[in-house]
Amino acid sequence: MTTPTPARVRRAIPATALAFLVTMMGTTLPTPLYALYSAELDFTPLTITILFAVYAVGVVGALLAFGRLSDDIGRRPVMVLAVLLAAASALLFLLPPSLPALISARIVSGLGAGLMSGTGTAAIMDLFPAQRRALAGTVAVISNTGGLALGTLVAGMLADAAPSPLQTPYLVHLALCAVALAGLWIWTPRPSRLRRARLRLNGLRVPPYLRGAFVRAVLAAGSGFAVTGVLTAVSALFLARELHLDSHALAGFVVFLAFAGMALGQVIAGRLAPRVALPSGCSGLVLAAATLAWALGASALAPLLAAAAILGLSGGLCLHAALATTVGQVPPAHRGEVSSSFFAGLYAMLAIPAIGVGLLAGAIGLRPAGLVFTAVVAALAATVGVIELLSTRGDGSTVAA
Repeated sequence: MTTPTPARVRRAIPATALAFLVTMMGTTLPTPLYALYSAELDFTPLTITILFAVYAVGVVGALLAFGRLSDDIGRRPVMVLAVLLAAASALLFLLPPSLPALISARIVSGLGAGLMSGTGTAAIMDLFPAQRRALAGTVAVISNTGGLALGTLVAGMLADAAPSPLQTPYLVHLALCAVALAGLWIWTPRPSRLRRARLRLNGLRVPPYLRGAFVRAVLAAGSGFAVTGVLTAVSALFLARELHLDSHALAGFVVFLAFAGMALGQVIAGRLAPRVALPSGCSGLVLAAATLAWALGASALAPLLAAAAILGLSGGLCLHAALATTVGQVPPAHRGEVSSSFFAGLYAMLAIPAIGVGLLAGAIGLRPAGLVFTAVVAALAATVGVIELLSTRGDGSTVAA
């Protein structure tokens, strides 16, 4: 990579952060619109949860197949490809609504997000000096999780205000993708030389000494992902069918609270030791599950909003601590495979429970299925938190199981 001037770096940082944010925005744009798709195409809750979950297929596929691509050809080309995939996803959403088109759009969106997640973080880290790595991490977290939060909020607001709610959010996103591409092209550093790209699967391997901590970390952070996934997939349907609230902006705001809280939780966790952040996050997930059960049982809006905020904050604590106790504990030579394994586990826990709730909802109804799910997640989070406390020695080190 060519050495950029200080002035160019000052412009490259916001250009990179914008591309990161815009790509991640695209992944949550459909969230407040699921009730509209359900009404227009007569989708069941199972169809909606499958439509949501296939996004994870694209993310995991990108992580496994292209996780090291930016090391071969440079950060900028991979980020450009990620934004182009986000734009392609928006174009697919603009086609006449059908299940095949929506599934294709979600998978393409997942591919773009998978490419951008690792590459965008690495690119931001590259642009900051070593003594400002903490600030670089904060910028990366805000770009990533902030994009997820803004996508659902912006789409909901546009769907309420615009005459074409299933088209306007994606047209706006296409315009943002064009701006992001221009910023990348003009301001981000070009690679000094291009190596030949190699398509290779990243191994799903974890060093033996890390496996106990790895399992606990994936289960803790994955519990937060699982609840967030279900909340994202069915909250719009719950608001419309159970609470008779048809505001798309409100549906977007519920999920916005979760993702904004997750960004804040990761920033807070950066100031805490992992041995404190992980059990605290697990405790918060139990509280979030209980509050969500209250919202479902009482068909009440206020506890739903509270559950989303608590969930995001707690999930952010778990995610940051989980990364610190897994990916942060291995040498650079093994970091890629451990990181791929970690996020593959997380996205499996994002997708599978969402589909499970959809299946259960078809048999017993949306609210009872949600109550069963919250009980399972609360038990899992509580168990992981207790095990983490018991496995941590008094000096702060963790015993590998």
